[in-house]
Amino acid sequence: MADRDTLPLPLEVRTRLAELELELSEGDITQKGYEKKRSKLIGAFLPQAPGKGMDPSVPHERRTPVTPGSSSRYHRRRSSGSRDERYRSDVHTEAVQAALAKQKERGKMAVPMPSKRRSLVVQSSMDAYTPPGEEHIGLQDTSSGSEGEGSMQGEGTPTSSQSSINMENWISRAIHGSTTSSTTSSSSTQSGGSGAASRLADVMGQTHLGKSENHSAPPDVTSYTTDSIQVERPQGSTTTSRSTPKYGNAELMETGDGVPVGGRVSAKIQQLVNTLKRPKRPPLREFFVDDFEELLEVQQPDPNQPKAEGAQMLAMRGEQLGVVTNWPLSLEAALQRWGTISPKAPCLTTMDTNGKPLYILTYGKLWTRSIKVAYNILHKLGSKQEPMLRPGDRVALVFPNNDPAAFMVAFYGCLLAEVVPVPIEVPLTRKDAGSQQIGFLLGSCGVTVALTSDACHKGLPKSPTGEIPQFKGWPKLLWFVTESKHLSKPPRDWFPHIKDANNETAYIEYKTCKDGSVLGVTVMRIALLTHCQALTQSCGYTEAETIVNVLDFKKDVGLWHGILTSVMNMMHVISIPYSLMKVNPLSWIQKVCQYKAKVACVKSRDMHWALVAHRDQRDINLSSLRMLVVADGANPWSVSSCDAFLNVFQSKGLKPEVICPCASSPEALTVAIRRPTDDSNQPPGRGVLSMQGLSHGVIRVDSEEKLSVLTLQDVGTVMPGALMCVVKPDVVPQLCKTDEIGELCVGSIATGTSYYGLSGMTKNTFEVFPMNSVGALISEYPFTRTGLLGFVGPGGLCFIAGKMDGLMVVGGRRHNADDIVATALAVEPMKFVYRGRIAVFSISVLHDERIVVVAEQRPDSTEEDSFQWMSRVLQAIDGIHQVGVYCLALVPSNTLPKTPLGGIHLSESKQLFLEGSLHPCNVLMCPHTCVTNLPKPRQKQPEIGPASVMVGNLVSGKRIAQASGRDLGQMEDNDQARKFLFLSEVLQWRAQTTPDHVLYTLLNCRGTIASSLTCVQLHKRAEKIATMLAERGHLQDGDHVALVYPPGIDLIAAFYGCLYAGCVPITVRPPHPQNIATTLPTVKMIVEVSRSACMMTTAVICKLLRSKEASAAVDVRSWPPVLDTDDLPKKKPPLLYKPSNPDTLAYLDFSVSTTGMLAGVKMSHTATSAFCRSIKLQCELYPSREVAICLDPYCGLGFVLWCLCSVYSGHQSILIPPSELEVNPALWLLAVSQYKVRDTFCSYSVMELCTKGLGLQTESLKSRGLDLSRVRTCVVVAEERPRIALTQSFSKLFKDLGLHPRAVSTSFGCRVNLAVCLQPHRLGKLADQGTSGPDPTTVYVDMRALRHDRVRLVERGSPHSLPLMESGKILPGVRIIIANPETKGPLGDSHLGEIWVCSGHNASGYFTVYGDEALQSDHFTSRLSFGDTQTIWARTGYLGFLRRTELTDASGERHDALYVVGALDEAMELRGMRYHPIDIETSVIRTHKSITECAVFTWTNLLVVVVELDGSEQEALDLVPLVTNVVLEEHYLIVGVVVVVDIGVIPINSRGEKQRMHLRDGFLADQLDPIYVAYNM
Repeated sequence: MADRDTLPLPLEVRTRLAELELELSEGDITQKGYEKKRSKLIGAFLPQAPGKGMDPSVPHERRTPVTPGSSSRYHRRRSSGSRDERYRSDVHTEAVQAALAKQKERGKMAVPMPSKRRSLVVQSSMDAYTPPGEEHIGLQDTSSGSEGEGSMQGEGTPTSSQSSINMENWISRAIHGSTTSSTTSSSSTQSGGSGAASRLADVMGQTHLGKSENHSAPPDVTSYTTDSIQVERPQGSTTTSRSTPKYGNAELMETGDGVPVGGRVSAKIQQLVNTLKRPKRPPLREFFVDDFEELLEVQQPDPNQPKAEGAQMLAMRGEQLGVVTNWPLSLEAALQRWGTISPKAPCLTTMDTNGKPLYILTYGKLWTRSIKVAYNILHKLGSKQEPMLRPGDRVALVFPNNDPAAFMVAFYGCLLAEVVPVPIEVPLTRKDAGSQQIGFLLGSCGVTVALTSDACHKGLPKSPTGEIPQFKGWPKLLWFVTESKHLSKPPRDWFPHIKDANNETAYIEYKTCKDGSVLGVTVMRIALLTHCQALTQSCGYTEAETIVNVLDFKKDVGLWHGILTSVMNMMHVISIPYSLMKVNPLSWIQKVCQYKAKVACVKSRDMHWALVAHRDQRDINLSSLRMLVVADGANPWSVSSCDAFLNVFQSKGLKPEVICPCASSPEALTVAIRRPTDDSNQPPGRGVLSMQGLSHGVIRVDSEEKLSVLTLQDVGTVMPGALMCVVKPDVVPQLCKTDEIGELCVGSIATGTSYYGLSGMTKNTFEVFPMNSVGALISEYPFTRTGLLGFVGPGGLCFIAGKMDGLMVVGGRRHNADDIVATALAVEPMKFVYRGRIAVFSISVLHDERIVVVAEQRPDSTEEDSFQWMSRVLQAIDGIHQVGVYCLALVPSNTLPKTPLGGIHLSESKQLFLEGSLHPCNVLMCPHTCVTNLPKPRQKQPEIGPASVMVGNLVSGKRIAQASGRDLGQMEDNDQARKFLFLSEVLQWRAQTTPDHVLYTLLNCRGTIASSLTCVQLHKRAEKIATMLAERGHLQDGDHVALVYPPGIDLIAAFYGCLYAGCVPITVRPPHPQNIATTLPTVKMIVEVSRSACMMTTAVICKLLRSKEASAAVDVRSWPPVLDTDDLPKKKPPLLYKPSNPDTLAYLDFSVSTTGMLAGVKMSHTATSAFCRSIKLQCELYPSREVAICLDPYCGLGFVLWCLCSVYSGHQSILIPPSELEVNPALWLLAVSQYKVRDTFCSYSVMELCTKGLGLQTESLKSRGLDLSRVRTCVVVAEERPRIALTQSFSKLFKDLGLHPRAVSTSFGCRVNLAVCLQPHRLGKLADQGTSGPDPTTVYVDMRALRHDRVRLVERGSPHSLPLMESGKILPGVRIIIANPETKGPLGDSHLGEIWVCSGHNASGYFTVYGDEALQSDHFTSRLSFGDTQTIWARTGYLGFLRRTELTDASGERHDALYVVGALDEAMELRGMRYHPIDIETSVIRTHKSITECAVFTWTNLLVVVVELDGSEQEALDLVPLVTNVVLEEHYLIVGVVVVVDIGVIPINSRGEKQRMHLRDGFLADQLDPIYVAYNM
């Protein structure tokens, strides 16, 4: 402070300092961040000490001293053994480094690291972490020998260009360690176990929260600070439950809605919240209607975006195809010529894995063997009359990559026999990536015969009988071995028919599409010949030249040059198999020298590998090469491979003009190729294009943004005899302008002619007629689409910018998958990605494409490395391509599906990702930054005034939504119990009039009677208990007594004992003996909150309450006196208590709500009697009836049915404690069947137990005589929206056992009224046994309308529909109205609002420990703001609607159905809309088979989704993208945090309801032990 006053600071600096101090005091900035910013502000005004100009904080951060020696040594060692720099573009690396640096200046995104269970972390990250200076010194790359995209052994000295890059890379990393930068790597040097934590602190300190008022609508985030939260707790319970470390239902009950902030999770979420406070891009204004008022934003074109301005392009014509006179008239004719004139000339030399020539195939041998194959396939398959193959039939060629000779013989054999070869890969296993689709292609081509080699045939998987099994999805094939020794010699007079090339199909080349399907491109004989001629002319091939081929000879450039054109010109092909390249990447260069080859055909990766493996080999001389064909020269990364290769090998005789990139596609064959010139002065074409322009489809030469550019090399000019144009990639083939990117189309004889068997797709691809801007055709001949995107530059040079298959259109802008791969690989490539294996694809989520990047990480990478790399890749892609990555996933090395030559099988990878079986080891989702088309947050409209609502309803003919059950007053019945005001009197009356009538029967888990009570037995026991209360308890009238009993008969006796003694009973669930630590605090709390003067219980529980475990959980000394009712006094009380006023308390009903609130309600004697009467009338209960009850008897309707109804109505209750069902799931249904019960009550948990536990046993239960046909009503007692899926599956499952589907229904109750609806449906055929109520009706409502608090009925099965089932028939004496919870005005029919209830059995208020009734008073005594303002209503706190149906009641009235939607305090307000957790949870559970349960809650306006995983922990990370996708698609919400936990972690109460708030508290207190926590960015 002092120095600030003494220095003369300018005013704006002083105000900024004041703001900083305020930020520090409010906790918006850390101390470190504060000091740093402060020193930055006043640095300029401080007197400088000599030598202090540098940032004082640098030395503290970078602990490891770096000597030039060590760093360069480290880099030389690393670069030598590593192939991770694949396709490394120097330009690109610099751009990426610059982009990352630029991101830093802007203030970095703070990315919270995901939390992972130890067992998921393959190698503990921090222990394995060493400072950068010493990292891996002297380690060889251990993964090099394994399979993958080739590998190298040995070291080499890095080339100048490499070491310079490495040094730069290293220096930049060293700088990143200083505090001035705030990349994630800043704390990577800080050592020790606190790395993650200290980084978090740094990041939090350095995250500068931009002031967000200039953006229109940042995500609405409210942040909590620790001091602002008041957690109210009942006195005395503060110490008891906080000390228990175990996470469980009861533990955090008293936190209510307070959120304990602290712990790792909160800091992370807070950091995430801070990141999200800074909107990525300003939200967009325009919307389109998504068939509803909920509008998704649609990307409007930016008015400033670049547009094409050039003239319309003209079709480019290649030079004339000059047919040389001695060119053969067909390829077979060429073979015949060379085979007969120069039979000794070498045609093909194959290599073994040591690089030694294995075999030389001469033209003579090729000719004679091909004839032999042709004869055998035509004459030796099938019978003479019925040959298997006729000319024109298709035949599969299955040959391994190391046997080109056998392939060549078989291929020419097919051409000679005039059958059509279909070359495919060898199916290694039955489930090879993409093999099924290949099978589909073979099937659709009608292939029945597969030609193969001896070795390959032996290697195929065999069944025990020695047959080759049918591969998945493949047709049945006859495998035919083409080795000469297995074939018959053709007779002397047999000779193949050699024709001129014609329009018959020559061969079919397979092509894998973007979606993984495989198509067959048919090539005609004339196209085959013309293509060979065009290649001969453009490459200048001459007879007997030697050519080295590294490419796959079965398709594409390898086939065209190495098998076809070579034979036309009698050339000698040296074939290098992939297996040799893996062992010796220099082999192709060595063969070029050895054979003085003129031409070599390679891919960029072969050049790259040669570079990496290259040592100072003195004997290398490449001066013989006149042409180096680069087959993938069109890829964005090929340019750097070509440059680097030339750079190194120019000194070895390689001439610059030799490098000839070419562009090809399966449909159009060779599209363009750079010609080998002798003139080395003409430099190749280069295009340095703006990435921004490309994304809009426009060519703009390098903008001033040096970062985001794409450098392209030309791929030469159009092929001889061909015409090329560029059309817009849309449906209509319209010519592009000269500065526009489009799809290249080729018009030539030398292209494919169709996709075999697919006429529609063929038309769109092979029969395209390009048009100019006025719609006129540019040629009468059809063009073929190449699938390549690019443009024709000056001088007719073709440039390729990408492939149609790799095109991703995100937010209206086009991005190329390959470009994004190149950017990702340039982020610390030497360090991280395993062999450069990265897959980039897009998935469609919420009406737009989203980019997914999946990379294989090196086996030795740590969690820190992964996370650092991921956050940098996100920044790099954002900086260079200006596009967000939706999901970035890392998988272990070698786990992505491979193509046969070791590349990544893209569509399979995408498929695995979408179905959740990719098993990544790290995932980062960024939906907050990518998804910009969410609907506009809902603005609440000001409510319309009451009067206008009234008038509006009247005018539209809407009736006010109200309904009532039958009127109790007018119902005449011979109900004797009515004359008594109190239940205690009813019991005494029954004990006198029907003493031996059995009221209660309790069953044990074996289904036998454990105990029973008659009227008189109950009366006598109650008397003894009353005596005990008076004598031993010394209780006064009106004292509260806690009854802690297991479900059973003791509980009932104790209840009536309390009534006889004038005490107020409270039923409490006893603590669970196996889980005292979490269940006992709840008991203690209820006892305290209810102010119980004493406790009554059994001897066993008495002992439990005094046990050592109990005293560890709670303070045992503060219990009230405990009475043990197993030991009762013998004498009866002198006088039974008779209450004077029926409005006094009868009992207290305590229950824990799903939101974790403990609420006790007061039930008066009047309400209790009215309640019993209402149930008696609704269910028609008489002494002759038997009712089975499988419910917990502690609160709500469960307690009333268990303890009260039998005494009032006199029927017999068969009591089945739900806990017994865990031992014997069939207990309840067997009891119902055995006692021939007509009415039964259960809970959802019981129903779920039966559905899950008995699902497979229905047959055996039937044989045991289980019969449910007598069941008339089976009511699920609930306080929630009916679980329609569960009740339906229960009904379906037990239909075979006689259960009538209409028998199952639900009830609805809540705290203010324990039962509003209860529907015993009277089935039609049983109608004579009672009044018939209508069936429960189901309606379908639009889920999107529901979010806006509106009900819109839709048809079943329509999108976004949600089924709702009526909650039962309204009880007699109950009136319901639907009111607006805010304005308290009545609502119309079918309008969503709060359910209000008026009834004689409403509770009379909350019993609260603080006596603070003002808060809840309106729950019990609300009045409408207009309309009927006299009636007093109780507010249920549930949203729902009433709907008048077409059905009629027994009385002839139209039936009003009540639909409960959900509790108001459970509902989540997000983006101004109201979401019910159950709807989101239902969507999530559907997404993956391993998700067994799900719960959602919000925390600081972030949606947190917790899923229980039933599967291996490896699947945990698969769920993160799936959960995020489904919630976005179906609910238009972005998930903030995904938590994957074990089964059973989501707490559930006795009613089977999820305790979401307990879960939330457990999550924030870090007690869930999650398998994985993902923070979505």
